Amino acid sequence: MERLENAFGYWVVRARWLLIPVVLLAVVLAAGGAQYLKFTSDYRVFFSADNPQLLAFDEMEQTYTKDDNVLIVLTPADGNVFSRDTLAVVEKYTRQAWQIPYSIRVDSITDFQYTEAQEDDLTVRDLVSGAEDLSDAALAKVRDIAINEPLLRHRLISPEGDVTAINVTIQLPGVDETKEVPEVVNFVRAMADDIRANYPDISVHLTGLTFMNNAFSETAQLDASTLIPVSFAVMIVCLGLLLRGFAGTVVTLLVIVFSILAAMGISGYLGMPLTPSSAPIPIIILTVAIANSVHILVTFYFEMRHGRTRFEAMRESLRINLQPVFLTSFTTTIGFLTMNFSEVPPFQYMGNTVAIGVVASFILSVTLLPALMVVLPVRVKPVSSDQFDFMARLGDFVVNHYKALLVGMTIVVVVLASFVPRNELNDEFVKYFDDRIEFRTDTDYTTAHLTGLYTISYSLFSGETGGISEPGFLRDVDAFAEWARSQPEVLYVSTVTDIFKRLNKNMHGDDEAYYTLPDNRELAAQYLLLYEMSLPYGLDLNNQINVDKSSTRLMLVMHSLSTKQMLDIERRASEWLAANAPHIVAAHAASPNLMFAHISSRNIVSMLTGTTLALVLISALLVVALRSVKIGLVSMVPNLVPAAMGFGLWGLLVGEVGLALSIVTGMTLGIVVDDTVHFLSKYLRARREQQATAPEAVRYAFNNVGRALLYTSIILVAGFAILATSAFKLNSGMGMLSALIVTLALIADFLLLPALLIKIEEKNDAKLKAGRRATHPDI
Repeated sequence: MERLENAFGYWVVRARWLLIPVVLLAVVLAAGGAQYLKFTSDYRVFFSADNPQLLAFDEMEQTYTKDDNVLIVLTPADGNVFSRDTLAVVEKYTRQAWQIPYSIRVDSITDFQYTEAQEDDLTVRDLVSGAEDLSDAALAKVRDIAINEPLLRHRLISPEGDVTAINVTIQLPGVDETKEVPEVVNFVRAMADDIRANYPDISVHLTGLTFMNNAFSETAQLDASTLIPVSFAVMIVCLGLLLRGFAGTVVTLLVIVFSILAAMGISGYLGMPLTPSSAPIPIIILTVAIANSVHILVTFYFEMRHGRTRFEAMRESLRINLQPVFLTSFTTTIGFLTMNFSEVPPFQYMGNTVAIGVVASFILSVTLLPALMVVLPVRVKPVSSDQFDFMARLGDFVVNHYKALLVGMTIVVVVLASFVPRNELNDEFVKYFDDRIEFRTDTDYTTAHLTGLYTISYSLFSGETGGISEPGFLRDVDAFAEWARSQPEVLYVSTVTDIFKRLNKNMHGDDEAYYTLPDNRELAAQYLLLYEMSLPYGLDLNNQINVDKSSTRLMLVMHSLSTKQMLDIERRASEWLAANAPHIVAAHAASPNLMFAHISSRNIVSMLTGTTLALVLISALLVVALRSVKIGLVSMVPNLVPAAMGFGLWGLLVGEVGLALSIVTGMTLGIVVDDTVHFLSKYLRARREQQATAPEAVRYAFNNVGRALLYTSIILVAGFAILATSAFKLNSGMGMLSALIVTLALIADFLLLPALLIKIEEKNDAKLKAGRRATHPDI
């Protein structure tokens, strides 16, 4: 290996004029794939094609109608929806909502299909028509009907009658969602602006699944336009301050930019889409790519300051750093590739793209960087030895107090790790967006004043064609609806049994005593047929009843719920159906919220498998590369400890782990290994080349690589800290916890690892010192 490192350094310096154009050409070719990158904002991208909850949701939408919607929430300043002016606005914009691109249904309190008996006939009409001409008595009647109608209350009208909504069902063609979703959103926003301009006393809030899809896109754009430029600016400042060399800073930035371009281009060739989770990719590549360059440049500048020429300094830097830089790049790549175990495709895409960027940065940092550094003019100012005293003093401190440090760090690790169980698997997908995103604030307002965005739909199967009219089946469905309404999480339940009860009352002269389910199958079927024949286009029952009338959809609308709460109510509902609904042959639950709830828990399990495999592979690799089983096993301690401390501290301070945080251990494992590898490589070099004792080797490692480890850790923490300011919680949480783990990794490598190395080598050092005394009695 030593011979290879020497030969490689000589070859790079000698072939510099050939390397530069060849590497640049390779970067251009790789970056060309960026033209094939496509962005998708559909929340479905978070689920693989064989995800069971996605399959159930697709089947639900194929059986009934799509759930994608726009909810236009209107709040009059006087707190009374049931005034002539406000109802006229609702009526007007209900009609205009049909002009929204790809709309297939519009529901509001004004076009609600109200039924009443007129002698022996059933009349079906809009609840409100010609609002401006309604009498006070008519307004009072409309209010009474709407407030007490279970199909409207807590969905399209608040119980107090002060907030209402227009719900528009959207069916996108799915040809190009990057254009289709913004087309819908822009049209609806123009409608909202028109309402605000013409009716300033009515406030407007916009939410719904279509706006959630758009929020994913807007968040990605916001992150790309703010975080990436800030990251580059911070890195330039950090590099300038730490390297104190213009050429080194510029060349490192070239390595970073070329690594990002190559990674994104190759991802394009491989057909990996851009998603909301792709925004951190350039920042993460930027952050991890710097480490290789810093290690090579720190040694390069160090050698030049000590009298070597540029060529000699670069050859020595490559000789010393080639193996650890390769190992750290390899382990970092393994860490990010573990994200392929994730149940979430965007995390897989992110892991693969970053892994490609890490490989590209390694290649560039050991070819293009040294070639450019020996070509460009480099000025190095001699420095006095006291500039290195900090690391020397730290090394002395660790050596002199290694026993206390070993005990103290062990206690700290155990105490922090004990808080890991405090972390609960909890997520709220609406809270993936912070308050900078309009969708979040509008959704919070809607949930507080009208209805929720969290839903679970149940497809309830009767077992036969036309079976939904069977009295036993209807009783079970109605009982399930009543059970659901009694649950504290539930705001609203949509069920066809409410329509059957209303029709039964209508057909008995609107006698309230008959607001019950029909007890005859043929009668129920006749009611349903008569009602459906009276419904206008676009307001049929296809969203509640399947084609052959063998099943019906019952929907629960809830407050904002965490993953744990969502799974809990699903479990309770399943248990209730199994115990109390003998006529419901099968019941299938589905919704976007349910999909996110299940994938969070499944992702934890799959990522534990991936992280365990990565740990085994990395440990085996280090045993082989470091040529020591003992040192390879010891390296596992500082590799595992940071994640344990990080999640323990997170459990103490936050206590919730969501979808994004489940990938942090695997993602940071490779990064955490970097510091360990560089420290151990210098430690072993001193042990093997200089026959140093463990304390001497620890001091050597601190003096030769301590500064580089500090620099790279500062840069890593800065990069992830910037990511922590993302408006997208999946990115911000990942950045925050990663920055914490990287910080703890540096502490472990500076305080725990050296103390552990000295402790395990006490016997060998005693023999080594005895041998020295025997050879040199005067020592």
